Amino acid sequence: MFDALTDRLSSVFDRLSGRGVLSEKDVDEALREVRTALLEADVALPVVRDFIAKAKDRAAGEAVIRSIRPADQVAKITYDGLVEMLGGEGNAVGLNISLNPPTVIMMAGLQGSGKTTTAGKLALKLVRDRKKVLLASLDTRRPAAMEQLATLAKLAEADSLPIVAGQSAPDIARRAMQAAKLQGYDILILDTAGRTTLDEAMMAEAAEIARIATPSETLLVADSLTGQDAVRTATAFHERLPLTGLVLTRADGDGRGGAALSMRAVTGLPIKFLGVSEKIDGLDVFDAARVAGRILGQGDIVALVEKATQDLDHAKSEAMARKLAKGQFDLDMMADQFAQMKRMGGMDGLMGMLPGVQKVKKQIAEANISDKMLDRQAAIISSMTKLERKKPDVLQASRKRRIAAGAGVDVAEVNRLLKQHRQMADAFKAMSRDGGKGFARMAQMMGGGGAGGMDRLKALGGGKMAPPDPAQMEELAKQLGGGASGLPGLGGAKLPGLGGLPPGFNPFKKS
Repeated sequence: MFDALTDRLSSVFDRLSGRGVLSEKDVDEALREVRTALLEADVALPVVRDFIAKAKDRAAGEAVIRSIRPADQVAKITYDGLVEMLGGEGNAVGLNISLNPPTVIMMAGLQGSGKTTTAGKLALKLVRDRKKVLLASLDTRRPAAMEQLATLAKLAEADSLPIVAGQSAPDIARRAMQAAKLQGYDILILDTAGRTTLDEAMMAEAAEIARIATPSETLLVADSLTGQDAVRTATAFHERLPLTGLVLTRADGDGRGGAALSMRAVTGLPIKFLGVSEKIDGLDVFDAARVAGRILGQGDIVALVEKATQDLDHAKSEAMARKLAKGQFDLDMMADQFAQMKRMGGMDGLMGMLPGVQKVKKQIAEANISDKMLDRQAAIISSMTKLERKKPDVLQASRKRRIAAGAGVDVAEVNRLLKQHRQMADAFKAMSRDGGKGFARMAQMMGGGGAGGMDRLKALGGGKMAPPDPAQMEELAKQLGGGASGLPGLGGAKLPGLGGLPPGFNPFKKS
């Protein structure tokens, strides 16, 4: 999401970074380019006008003239404006959970916007928060809508209201309310019917359901790929329903992001979640500061930690850590790393959370760093015998040819994998020889190491956490055998430690 906007803004800041002092003319020119970038990202014109007007006010006077790094100041002004546009600092609003259960969450939106899928994703998130969740489909028109929600409920380990043929949507809402109260559910999620376009019948039915259920949350689900149409849909629904928040689906497929940047400003409603994949766990809590950081190329380390806490096999990770501390790193462990990366969203998902990756997208593409690369490397390892995976030194030419044939790759690709493994194994041995100081530095960067450290880092929150220290990132790269030539295991791509914006820029630090 926001790829085009990130590229454009990065180029603006790069051009400013070499200048000692910025004149008022320089600032005006930079903000003009920012304005063009926002318009090209499909941000609503009134929102852009307001953004630029406030940015000019912030940029006026001594703040820019006396800045040691003027380009950083312009970047900070842009960051502050983006955070305000998206809802303000600490905008991870969350759900309004009623003190008297059940809390009713009503999902509204047009047909095809992803309401039913989002209801299942939200149920999983709440189940993981130890809530007892009941899902009820009120879509009596779309074929198999109720069956689809029942299937999603099973995936989310939640319950679904039994289907009774012939009931109207208001009747189903009444039955769902009664079942949720009698059976002690914490949360009731009502999935309402949609239409392909806005119409009076749909609005009247939704209003009737809202009257019956008196929901604590009425969430509008909108497809971010529809751009400003999504904003118009939100405005129309908000005029008829007491909406409390927005969910933007298919956010991972929206390269411009204009809907997300416009919705809060136009409707006044908070964006509560972003749908980021088709998977049942592909729903992220929206946070203005973290999204603004990603737009400006700073990645989202907190989101990366959250993915790790949810998706990694911590027992296996701790066992691997014990082996690494002894300098052990075989090909089975490398294959486990690939599998864990896939569970966390694959290369594309992880790269989007790392600082500075936007700056080296071309190099990453040329290095062929992708999920397909991980799949091929995993196939190479799976084509080896147990002995070969434990002791890769036994791999001579004939064995390599056999492995290459089994994996459907060239021998050269087998050699590249073995070279990457050797680099990583040597780095881990070096880190274990210095008394574990290298591992301690890695743990320090992750907030103290282990699951507790990850929890502490996660608890800091996106808007309150500074990005990793560039010096620590560089030192870690050297520890891992990469240094200036890049990190091992990534096809030789040169990944920066922090990158993306001028040195010293920290948007998460209060002015």
